[in-house]
Order: sequence, then C-alpha cells, then structure tokens
Amino acid sequence: MQVLVLNSGSSSLKFQLFQMPEETILCSGLIERIGFTDAKFKFKTDENNIEITEDIPNHKIGLELLAKQLLHKDTGIIQSTDAINIVGHRVVHGGKHFSNTTEINETVKEKIKALSSLAPLHNPPNLEGIEVAETIFPKAKQVAVFDTAFHQSIPDYAYKYAIPNDFSEKHNIRVYGFHGTSHKYVSEKAIEYLEKKQSKIITIHLGNGCSMTAIKNGKSIDHSLGFSPVSGLIMGTRSGDIDPSIIFYLAEKYNYSLTEINTLLQKKSGMFGLTGYSDLRDIEAEAEKGNKACQLALEMNVYRIKKYIGSYAAILNGLDAIVFTAGIGENSKLIRQKVCENLDFLGIELDAVKNHTNSKKLKDINTETSKVKILVIPTNEELEIAKQSVNLFKN
Repeated sequence: MQVLVLNSGSSSLKFQLFQMPEETILCSGLIERIGFTDAKFKFKTDENNIEITEDIPNHKIGLELLAKQLLHKDTGIIQSTDAINIVGHRVVHGGKHFSNTTEINETVKEKIKALSSLAPLHNPPNLEGIEVAETIFPKAKQVAVFDTAFHQSIPDYAYKYAIPNDFSEKHNIRVYGFHGTSHKYVSEKAIEYLEKKQSKIITIHLGNGCSMTAIKNGKSIDHSLGFSPVSGLIMGTRSGDIDPSIIFYLAEKYNYSLTEINTLLQKKSGMFGLTGYSDLRDIEAEAEKGNKACQLALEMNVYRIKKYIGSYAAILNGLDAIVFTAGIGENSKLIRQKVCENLDFLGIELDAVKNHTNSKKLKDINTETSKVKILVIPTNEELEIAKQSVNLFKN
C-alpha cells in the first residue's frame, strides 16, 4: 500500500511517500518559503536528489509542482496517480469535532473550513491540500490527522480559561494545543531512549510555528499553544503571548479593526515583526553581522523558551529530559546553546562539542554529569500520519 503524506505548515509543505506497512520511504521532500519568489522545492528518492528555486506563491501551486514531479517520466516515482492508495493530511485545528484520525468527506471539509478562524495560517492551506489532492488522486482515500488530538489528555484545570463557564461549555473556548503529531512522535522516541515507563519530559518544537509540551508518562498535561496557534513562544510571524489589553488599546485608541489586529498578530509579528525576517537562518546570519534588532530578537526568543521550561519543570515536579525538534530545534546549534545556558540549577548541562555535531538520528547533547538528558530528535510527523492513516482502515 502506498501512502502519500502532506504536512502543510504556514509557509512550508513537507511530503513523504511511504510503502506501508513496511514504512519504506519511496520519496520525500520539502517546499519552503512558500509565498516568496525564491521558494525552494526539494525532492529526494534513492536515485535522484532534485532542488529547484522558483516563485511558489501559494500552497496550491506547490502541490501541483509536487504532483508533476511525482509523475515525471525520468525522475518521478509513480506512473499513475492510481498508485496512491491513501493521502494522509496534517490538519492543525480539529476543535471539538475531531479527537481521532478521520476519513475526509464533505462534512469533514466543511468543519475544517469553519475552524479556519482559529488557525488562519494553517487550516486554509490544509483544506487546500485536501481539495487539490482529491483532484489529483481521485481514487485515493483522503485522511485527516489532527494536531489537537494528542492534547486531549490535558486536565481541565490546565485547559480551561478563567472566564465565565458558559464560554467553555457553550462556545467550547479552551486550550486545544497543536503540533500534537510531532510532540507525540518525539516523546515516544524519548521514552524509548530513556527506558523509563514513568517519565517527565518537555518537548520543544521550534519551526516557523513553535510550541512546547509538558509530558508526563507519555501524556500531554500542558501545552504552550492554546485556543489557537498564536499564543506561547515567539514564532516566525506570530506574536506568542501578549497582554490581551493590547488588542483593545489598538482598537479603541488607534481605530484598528479586528481584522487588522488579527493580521498583525498572525502574519506581521513574531520574529518577522521584530527583524523584518521570518526565517531564523536569516536572523542568525544578520545577528552575526552585528544587526542589533536580530540580536535582541534572538534573546527574546530564547528568554521565552526558558520561561516555559521553568514553569513546566514545576508542574511536572522534576525533569528527565528536554527534547529539541523540528526545523530550528534540530538544526540551530545557537538556539539550543542559548536555551540551555544557566539552567544548571535544573540539572540541565549542555555539552558544547556534542551540540555542534550534526546527526539525522536521535542524539543526546548533554554532559555526562547532566541530571537531565538533552535530546535532539528529528521529528517525523509524516510517518506518524502514515501509520495512523493505515490503522484507520484496518478491519
């Protein structure tokens, strides 16, 4: 069985084609910087490694480029779209409707669309990916795996907001949590590495979107993203935590509309708002050249992560490991170094030499005397989505 997995981020699209249940990767790749003229398309098989730079204005164009490459007569991997049995889609927000992997139909699509106001950078490209895939792979089963599912174990005292109960009971306003597929995957790998059934772990997912999860004995008990994927850490274009009074201040004193404020917090803030760059690689390069705005933004970014490590260590009542994952977590030696500095009181001690060693597999970067393991675990949301998609049709 061949399963194509599409993982649409706010400005990226990761994909993998698996032979299941063997979990063999037939091809993999990434489209990054979507919305920019220098977007990159990367496509890899055992025989070919293709990289193209071109204007990819939106996710639809990116998906069409992927389909064309899959079918390419010389460097493609399939001869017909009928070869794809299942297309598994990462969908960010499932709201109250979806706590499990779900086969997609018109009703499911309508609900995903209705939830777009809660995840405006993600649910729309997720839905676009579904609709394009339905056209390109008409015989394949389309499956949605929701980011919010892993966080259903967060207890009520952590997921409720301190507002009148009617808002949570009637309007379902609560912490939902996101990046669940990634946090689930890497936490399971960490637990396996620790060889401890009872474990206290903080997973740190750092990409264009960022989040942290406190995980006790394999279950999510708190998470930095809340009702929508805009709270918590400083992200590529999203603000993370702010005082909600700022929203009223902008609206009442400066006549900003709610739409303008939403766009400000979702698309014009975060590292982009602080520096003019949303890609951390650009920000690190500029900081090294002496760009003060980029230097300050990096310090702010790291400071916020440290605050969450401290708070989560408190609610876990201890700590066995912290896990860095996703594009920035796996690749930015600088961020990992700065995050781990001056946390020795928690038993976190980074080995500088290990931190500078690149690896595509799980590695620890802590000193031998560190009480807490510092792990870098490449996330594989795509494999997790493929497994859940196949399991949906068993029996």
